[in-house]
Amino acid sequence: MEKGLIVKNAGLVLVVLSLLTVVHPAFSEETNDFWQRPSLTDGFRGLADALQPSGIEIGLSITNIYQQNTHGGTSTHRHQGRWSGSFDLEMEFDLQTLAGIEGGTIYMHSEGTWSRKDIDETSIQSLFGVNGDFAPRETFNIIELWYQQSLWDDTLQVRIGKLDMTGGFECRGSMVSFDSNRYANDENTQFLNSALINNPTIPFPDYGIGAIVLWSPVENWYVSVGAADAQADKRESGLNTAFHDEDYFITMAETGILPQLDSVNGPLPGVYRVGIWYDGQPKPSLDESRFYRDDTGCYLSFDQMLTRESSDPADTQGLGAFFRYGYANGRCNAVTNFFSGGIQYEGLLEGRPADVLGIGYAHGALTDRSASPFTKDFESVLEVYYSLKAAGWLFITPSLQYAANPGGTGDSNDALVFGVRTLLTF
Repeated sequence: MEKGLIVKNAGLVLVVLSLLTVVHPAFSEETNDFWQRPSLTDGFRGLADALQPSGIEIGLSITNIYQQNTHGGTSTHRHQGRWSGSFDLEMEFDLQTLAGIEGGTIYMHSEGTWSRKDIDETSIQSLFGVNGDFAPRETFNIIELWYQQSLWDDTLQVRIGKLDMTGGFECRGSMVSFDSNRYANDENTQFLNSALINNPTIPFPDYGIGAIVLWSPVENWYVSVGAADAQADKRESGLNTAFHDEDYFITMAETGILPQLDSVNGPLPGVYRVGIWYDGQPKPSLDESRFYRDDTGCYLSFDQMLTRESSDPADTQGLGAFFRYGYANGRCNAVTNFFSGGIQYEGLLEGRPADVLGIGYAHGALTDRSASPFTKDFESVLEVYYSLKAAGWLFITPSLQYAANPGGTGDSNDALVFGVRTLLTF
């Protein structure tokens, strides 16, 4: 069988295998909680629950996305790029339970994708990217494999290995380090547009070898520093690029405060982050006439819960807001000044406590250097999504995006993109 055919049907194979588990006769006797259970296969027929006391956690999810450019862009008729999808297999090993290593954790994240082309490539030409989950099709890649050690009552955490610089650490119940955000940071559950997932002025590398340190000596403050291979390729181990010929690393530093505002229903958590980055690898100017080194920039990322619907600390229903800003040098970066902001409301409709409404806007000012290919001053996007919890293991999310000046060259008209995303947890 050709490799392409295997990749194309990878998602279908996983779905079929999981459904076979569901319809097994032994399973059919226990369907009372079918729609409420957190995973379709009830943790692989109890395997996940059986492994947990041993210090092993396992999870599998599949994301499928359909998008169509309904107006503007470069084409509203091309079908390539409309369908995309991915699966994520995650495993975490608690080394204190497994081997008596206090504070030690190993994490592995594998991913497969079955998209051939991106809708941006075929129909829109956006600089931001209207599908943050898209990746060229790959059967199976181990994109993260790292070791984390927590020290000094978890006030110091060290992570090293093949990692995601946007992956973040949990700090006082919130995610930090780097450019994290409570309401705009996950393409599988929140916004689809890449500019509302991470800051486009930050040159985050692909998954590769690196190290990050997080220090939180007091309750409401932290500082984090990290470095990762600037030439990383998620399909590789990373050893051949991080320690081969000239070594180029991207370094980042971030600090932030984690205040909790008072309200009648309890504290309202927030995080206010500020960061800087340095990329030492040679980068071509936009017209590729020369190369520049020592690229630097800075960013902000804020999120704040504004209202709570319940005094239960575990209940996250309510209204929250977010804001981002970023700066990068226009010599070799298309987007020089960027800001985004928006709101999220969880449990807006009566009787739908887990549904989420999100509204976000992002605006990127484009470089005005003489060699710039851009004829427009900016690209911007407005996105609205509603995440509907159809079952404990199924979320269906319609999304609508309006992209202004996509590509910034004038070759693509303002685009209106409709999409539907499904997330299944197995």
